[in-house]
Amino acid sequence: MAEKQLEQIAAELVGRAMRAGASAADVVVREADEFSTVLRLGKIESLKEAASKALGLRVLVGSRSATSFSSDFSAASLARLVERTVAMAKVTSEDPASGLAPAELLGRYEGDLAIFSPDVAELTTDERIQFARRAEEAALSADPRIRNSEGAWFEASWGTKAYANSLGFVGSYRTSYCAVSVAPIAQNGGMQRDYWYSVARRAAALEEPEAVGRKAAERALRKLHARKVSTCRVPVVFDPETARSLGGNIFEAVRGDAIYRSASFLAGKLGQSVAGENITVLDDGLRPGGFGSRPFDDEGVPASVTPVIEKGVLRSYLLNSYTARKLDLKTTGNASRGVAGPPSVGPKNFYLAAGQDSPEEIIRSVKNGFYVTDLIGFGVNIVTGDYSRGASGLWIENGELTYPVEEVTIAGKLPEMLKGIEALGSDLEFRSALAAPTLLVGGLTVAGT
Repeated sequence: MAEKQLEQIAAELVGRAMRAGASAADVVVREADEFSTVLRLGKIESLKEAASKALGLRVLVGSRSATSFSSDFSAASLARLVERTVAMAKVTSEDPASGLAPAELLGRYEGDLAIFSPDVAELTTDERIQFARRAEEAALSADPRIRNSEGAWFEASWGTKAYANSLGFVGSYRTSYCAVSVAPIAQNGGMQRDYWYSVARRAAALEEPEAVGRKAAERALRKLHARKVSTCRVPVVFDPETARSLGGNIFEAVRGDAIYRSASFLAGKLGQSVAGENITVLDDGLRPGGFGSRPFDDEGVPASVTPVIEKGVLRSYLLNSYTARKLDLKTTGNASRGVAGPPSVGPKNFYLAAGQDSPEEIIRSVKNGFYVTDLIGFGVNIVTGDYSRGASGLWIENGELTYPVEEVTIAGKLPEMLKGIEALGSDLEFRSALAAPTLLVGGLTVAGT
């Protein structure tokens, strides 16, 4: 469907809900096409092409609310959807924080965010399959020790999202996405698996599949003959992939729902120093081509840039209108919503700002430490800040990567880790809505033998 058709469906459903007794309502409508394929050792294991459409309705009756969703856009189905959702809203508990975003905050960013490219949809099925095939062939031919593969993937999606509410806001935007990845297996007195990938809004912006395959092979090969190390307290360098997960921990700690529940170690810390002066964290909804960029959030609030931490000082939490009311603050435009359920709080493009040092310079600055390339498990407590993750990577001796390490655990406290980031790399790269450069954290416990 055209964008205007989806907008019309959303607006008409809002009107139906209001006529049925709602005091306020909003609707999100999504339509998307998806493609994915998996190859292993040159043979196609799965191939999927799918088209989908769905909508979600939120109804408010005073301070009571209810949500429902459907993939059936027929008039009879939508009439039942409205009737049942209004009836549900009338019997739910009152919640004074429920409601739409304030009317004066509604709008959209009018510039081009470069979040849609037609070339993703224009790729033929064979071209998409060849992305995966070329990546796997490059990995398998990179070194005789690459003897197997867990497979190679190519996936793509493109679609439209429309939003309308009873305050008169109606808008829509299109997005696209594509990615290629491969996971080779290295064997030489042991077996190790690793992966690499490329992801972009435009097919033309993807890395060459051969480069992805060679990088995946290098990552698998460097893990061969891994060993444990004795338990020690040393500097730890997180590569960008693992540093991104640390950024995700910070995001979880500044989410409005965690804050109003006092379920975050950063609750009550606005205006206070929570990290080193070298740390700046931003949530940027205006980044061209960003995976979290969009002209407005899922409540119709325009995209913006939110400074979360500035030179170590906590400046803002991330909020939708509900959590903003709970905290007596203003929404930061971080409402995120699928078609089911009310809006939650999600990132725009949430990232730690890059530093001046190259990754190589950071590694050279470490006499004895651990370079982390993989994190395992979920041992992070956002309430207390306790941090414990299984890890693997490479040991650093005299500023050089020496031998692979596995089956160890990194332990520390997030508040101390934020203040203990001694260096940030210049290698910031956006591969999702969360991003971080190489990070050097001083004095973490690496638990091994």
